[in-house]
Amino acid sequence: MVAARRTPFSEAPAYDVVSRGQQHAGTPPPSEARRSILAVVFVLALIPAVFGVLVGWGGFLGWREKLPRSRGAGVRTEATMRSDEAFRVANRVAGLPTMIAGGVGVFSSAAALAMPDTLGTIMAVVFGVIAVFVLVAGGGVLGHRAASVVPAPVEPAGCGSCACCGGCGTQN
Repeated sequence: MVAARRTPFSEAPAYDVVSRGQQHAGTPPPSEARRSILAVVFVLALIPAVFGVLVGWGGFLGWREKLPRSRGAGVRTEATMRSDEAFRVANRVAGLPTMIAGGVGVFSSAAALAMPDTLGTIMAVVFGVIAVFVLVAGGGVLGHRAASVVPAPVEPAGCGSCACCGGCGTQN
């Protein structure tokens, strides 16, 4: 009589693993702790996507020269705020790196959702957010340099209302 050979895998329960969130026959239901971890991972992975969409939209508006100077968005340095032309040029130059930063944020979010474990998700999110910040800062530096080249606006001579021809009474 021949005894059946037992392998370490013959006693393991039969679980079918297809992908996250799908359950098949023979698969035990996920525990509450597992569900909460998946919820946290999903929310964590959405952070760079939301951030990337906002940054990319701001870069697109700057690149298209539609970014209003009166709002809080855009490259805002002393050189860019001295005239409308300097602000327009700076944000046009910074627009492409900023749009790329937005794409990197969305891509890192997709990569974080595709990671098989929590550590990979956290690493994809952290590296993605750092890359977005570096690209936005680089775009800001390029925009500042471009605005520094734009000549300063010419200040009007005199009081500004009559060019001091004597009609306003400010000239001695």
